[in-house]
Parts: sequence; C-alpha cells; structure tokens
Amino acid sequence: MPYEPSTVWQYDVPTTGSTHLPPDAGYGKALTNQGYGFEVAVADLIDNSIDAGADQIVVHFLRDAKRILTLLIIDNGHGMDDAGLDAAMTVGRRRQYGEHSLGMYGTGLKAASLSHASSLTVVSRTKRSRAAGRRLTAEGIEDGFRCDTVDPVYAQELIDRYDGIIEWHGTVVRWDQVRSFETVAQGQSDKYLSNAISRLENHLGLYLHRFLQRGLNLDIAVWDVSSGNGTLGEEVDHIAVEPLDPFGYKVPGKAGYPRQFTAPVEGVGEIRLSAHIWPAKSKQAGFRQIGALAERQGFYFYRHDRLVQAGGWNGLRNPESHLTLARVAVDLPAHQNGVLSLDVKKEKITVTPAFTLGVESAIDSSGSPFHNYLRDAETAYRDGSKRTEIARRPVTPPGKGLDPKIKRVIKEELPEKAGEEPITITWSTLPAGRFFDLDRENNSILLNRDFRDDFNDGHRGGANDAPMMKTLLYLLLEDCFGLARWERTRQDRVEYWNTILITAAQAKRERRERTVL
Repeated sequence: MPYEPSTVWQYDVPTTGSTHLPPDAGYGKALTNQGYGFEVAVADLIDNSIDAGADQIVVHFLRDAKRILTLLIIDNGHGMDDAGLDAAMTVGRRRQYGEHSLGMYGTGLKAASLSHASSLTVVSRTKRSRAAGRRLTAEGIEDGFRCDTVDPVYAQELIDRYDGIIEWHGTVVRWDQVRSFETVAQGQSDKYLSNAISRLENHLGLYLHRFLQRGLNLDIAVWDVSSGNGTLGEEVDHIAVEPLDPFGYKVPGKAGYPRQFTAPVEGVGEIRLSAHIWPAKSKQAGFRQIGALAERQGFYFYRHDRLVQAGGWNGLRNPESHLTLARVAVDLPAHQNGVLSLDVKKEKITVTPAFTLGVESAIDSSGSPFHNYLRDAETAYRDGSKRTEIARRPVTPPGKGLDPKIKRVIKEELPEKAGEEPITITWSTLPAGRFFDLDRENNSILLNRDFRDDFNDGHRGGANDAPMMKTLLYLLLEDCFGLARWERTRQDRVEYWNTILITAAQAKRERRERTVL
C-alpha cells in the first residue's frame, strides 16, 4: 500500500521495494586495512583451527639465507573439501557457527590474512576428499573478487610436506608477500624473527591459555629452506607455546581470594565475576610478562574459554597503581545481547552502562559488595610495597637454543641487563679438546657438536635440545658476556672448565656406549 503523507510520527520507515547490492571491488582495500596487529591476526586463524577440531597446530616461518619468505599455519583439524574452501574464501559470506565456536563474523580468515599478506592460500583435505586449495590475492579482489584454484598436484604436495601433522585430514594456510617481512633490511632477519616470535609466543600463550592448559599442542617453528637440498629445509628454531595464565599465581595476594561475585546486569541477567588479587611484587610470567601492569589490571573477558580482552576497567573506574594486583575473570554470556559486544578482531569488549551499574551492585555469597574487593586489592598492594627484597644481579638474557620454559623462569627469577643482546647457545664444529667455546662478539656459547648425540640419547636433537646441560652452561658462563675488559682469570676459568667438562662428556659417552652394548 503506497505511503500517504501524514503529520503523525512514523515509527517505521516506509519502503517501496528492495534490491541486492553486491560489494564493490573497492571493498578489498577496506578488507586489507582492518587494523589487525600481527599477533592478533595469527590468533584469529588459530581460532579457525580450534573450531575445526585441531589439537596440533604449527605456526611456521620459512626463510632463506637472505630474507623471510612466507608464513604458514598448519593444523590437523577436520579439513575442507572444494565446497568448504569456496565458502571459506567467499568475502562477506557468513557461515553457521556451532554453539561453542570461536568464530563469529565470518571475515577473520580473509581480513586477518590480507591485512598482512597480499596473497592468501588455503590448502586442505578431509578424510573423504582429496587435497584441494584456493588462493585469494589483493589483485584478485580488485578483479571482481576472483579466487584462484590451486593446482591439485601442488595441493597434495604441500599436504605431504607436513605429514607429521596432517595424517588423514588437516589444513594449511599460507601467507605470501607479507608486507612486514618485505621491509626487513638485509641482515636483520634473525633479529626481526626473534622479536616477532617472542611477541607471538606471549600473545598466543595468554589469549589461548585455557586451551593450552587442556592439552592443545601449539608450536612456532622456523625453517631455513636454503639448506634443504631439495627438501623443506632445516629447522633452525622451535618453540612449544606454553600457557601464560593471567590468574596463575601460586598463593593469592590476600587470603580468601579468588572470590566469586554476582552482578545483576539489565538486559543480560546475572554475570559471574571471579575476583583475584595477585601477590605483590610477583615475578611470575603471568603477572609481569603480559604487558604494562597498569594496562593489565581490571577485567579479563572470555568467550568460549578464549580470552578476548586482557585488562581494562571498561568505564567502571580509571586504572591506578594501587589496583595493579586486581584482575577479574568474566565469562561472557552464551547468548547474544546488547550490553557486551566483541569487536571483529576479538581483542576488546565494548559495554553499555548497564554492565558497570551491575558490577557496582555486585555482591559475593556472604553479601559483601564488589567495592570491598577493590579495597582489599589496594591494601594488598600497599602492604606489599613495604616489604624489602634482596636485589639480584641483573643478567644478560638467554636467547635461541634454550627451551622457552627455561627462558621464562629465568626472566621471572632474574632481572635483565638493559640493552644487551640475548646469549644464544648453538652446536658448532670445535677442536677435539674443547667442549665449549665463547663467541663474545656475537653473544654466543658454542658447543662441540661431536657430543650432541650423547646428550640427546642418540636421537636427532632440535633447536632447543639438551635443556639441562645448556641451562647449567648458561648459568656458569652468563657473566662472561657484556664485559668491557676480558680478564686472564676468566680465561683461566674457561680453560679448566673445558678440561673438566670434556672429561665428563667423554664419561657420559662411554656409559651410553656400554648401555647400548
């Protein structure tokens, strides 16, 4: 019925029909400028792997002698067939999500990837379908959202390269022409990768800590394809991502915590708040290694066990030093609501005043109000500030070659020297009478590779092998680096340690050989 002019307010806007308007190719530029940080983008892709049922995921950096080439994410999830790949690569198509899925908007794969890479390739196989692949490029999007079909022979070849992860089903996501990789100056690849992997490890360890604690195997590896003799190459670094629990203290900062509060939130219902108080001056990684303490106080929102906001008071109050020990875990309601909304990148929650009003009215099981918790957190901070600590000598931090778990504990226990390059530990060719040597110019401890098999029980060692021996050598030799003057007494110490350790290594070899016989 046609609309007739009226002086009465129209609560609904009258319409005369509709038309479908597909996205213009120019939308591709908006898609590639969503503001995804590198770590956030990788985490978004790993969400897809978890949704696919994967329990083994590897983030794989490929490099050659000169530059960083590509990034791949490999998982052993249930995979996709041709139709599934077409759906996954369709820009703007929203798929159906399960009740506990981490995906939400259907844009993460494309937006996260193309925010960093000009070319996105996805290769996958299921139990019932052959390997297949699709490639989406910035140029293809401008050309009417063209998506390329990957040669099936190459698709199978790529799957076969990762047969240690993908047995019957799985997926490989490949980024090429990664803009941040292409801007790394020649000779700076090692430093860039070290920093990038450290940030990525912390981010994934934090935001996925509940999954990692339940047994998700998530690794970060670096392979040098220039040394592969026609194969995938040689692994030069490997890190197993460990959970970084923002509530993982051993003893709370105040007795009686954590404490559960219930907040009545209009439009949502009751929301549970798990209020924690960290011990003052804690050196644990879950407290100090996840960012500035002022930014990490406040609410930690989880959606289906995936952390989506790590700190911040969301308008309840301003951050202040007296509340650095206060952290509150909040599991978002399963149902959609207009009070708490998650951004596309899954790193921040926006709330309406209904949430903060509800928190202000929250009480625990004894009827104690939420503001008493804030007061307790402030008291714990002030009491902790009065305690004196024994000052420990700063050390040059450990770098590549030492297991990440060990590096994390060292960082928790010992302060770092500012501006020092990390000490790497590598196996090298050394004279027969040397167990180790020092490359002080490059901050490196060199180990005699002739003994590598002995310390790995004859198995092929990885980049972080022989953790006990390497840790002891780091603790012994750390103070030999960063010195303005090399003293004769230190050189003498290195010499007699070498004599003793070479004898110990030979004794270990003899015992191992007798055991084999």
